[in-house]
Amino acid sequence: MRKLQVTLFAVSLFLAGCSMLPSKGAPTEKAAEKPAPCPVCVACPVCPAPGKPVTPVEFSRTLTPADWSALPGWQDDAHSAAWPAFLQSCRGLRNRAGAEAWRPVCALSAEVDGKSDKAVREFFEKHLQPHGISAADVAVDGMVTGYYEPLLNGSRQSGKKFAHALHAVPDNLLTIELGDLFPELKGKRVRGRVEGNKVVPYWPRGEILAQGSKLPARTLAYVDDPIELFFLQVQGSGRIRLPDGSLMRVNYADQNGHPYRSIGRVLVERGDLKLEEASMQGIQAWARANPARLNELLNANPSYVFFREMPASDDGPQGALGVPLTAERSIAIDPRSVPLGAPVFLATTRPNSTQAMNRLVMAQDTGGAIKGAVRADFFWGFGKEAGALAGRMKQNGRMWVLLPKGYSPN
Repeated sequence: MRKLQVTLFAVSLFLAGCSMLPSKGAPTEKAAEKPAPCPVCVACPVCPAPGKPVTPVEFSRTLTPADWSALPGWQDDAHSAAWPAFLQSCRGLRNRAGAEAWRPVCALSAEVDGKSDKAVREFFEKHLQPHGISAADVAVDGMVTGYYEPLLNGSRQSGKKFAHALHAVPDNLLTIELGDLFPELKGKRVRGRVEGNKVVPYWPRGEILAQGSKLPARTLAYVDDPIELFFLQVQGSGRIRLPDGSLMRVNYADQNGHPYRSIGRVLVERGDLKLEEASMQGIQAWARANPARLNELLNANPSYVFFREMPASDDGPQGALGVPLTAERSIAIDPRSVPLGAPVFLATTRPNSTQAMNRLVMAQDTGGAIKGAVRADFFWGFGKEAGALAGRMKQNGRMWVLLPKGYSPN
């Protein structure tokens, strides 16, 4: 048994270098950014030089207490529009770290007229303290992107029209919780599969698709458009319109352990798109104009997302906090920076504009590419209009997290 544990741990460290997992799908494709070349290590987010150890990038963030007057547009926001999302956060915070600090605040929310902007604003001002977020280099500005819940056309049975499978979690996808072996690695997990008597990385996207019906995973549905299916995986949740008109809801369940790679970035590197054209809409237009090159493009992103079916509901999709997201009042964050569930005041601009968009939102989700101290993915809601806004959004922004007075998260 000891030998098995040591073996698993050694394998875990190997996999950790090449497949640390996000908690849900990566965010909407945005304008591409030029990465460092990675010629050797296909599955690794960082490529070490031969013979040299990898030095992990150290994460750091600072919370600085601020006055309410420092929050641009705080007095002008429609605070009541954020109240239902705050009540959802209170539900999700009950059994999480820091619950004891939030419990009295959430209990007092029962006395608030949630339809009154003034009453909601005064509640937050009385019971919470804003903290400005800055990165290790004291930068207070960060990036704000957008995501949404798409609508696809599909069927529970395959056919000529519906040929592209949406998979549940495979039976052979192995999860290794490193914290079970070493407490200092709590929260770190990797993915793999057993091959003979070894644990090896799980297949990347291209090899998963090559498995076809041999993939040991249940097919939840079949959709008519591989491009839309790819972006469903990027978003992490969505709805599928079935032939009888009913809607099937699916949500992120797991991922193959490979890092997300932006296909917009790939297109820019290849010279197929200009940087300013690499929005979700620009990528989709290129893909539809180049069907013969589509699979090659999609497989350039080795990450692959598996889904689970969710109960039919008019609520938003479920985020990492375990509660429904609220359109234009929920964000995905890096939980190392912002406690999941906390209210955040976000100061940014609307997509592709300089028009101010300053509002109270709730940190109710996470994402595989949402990394950094001042980083947010803004949830626009469901459908085509929300997708158009999300696909164009890549704005500068500042963030203040609102915490119970006297509470200091780790």
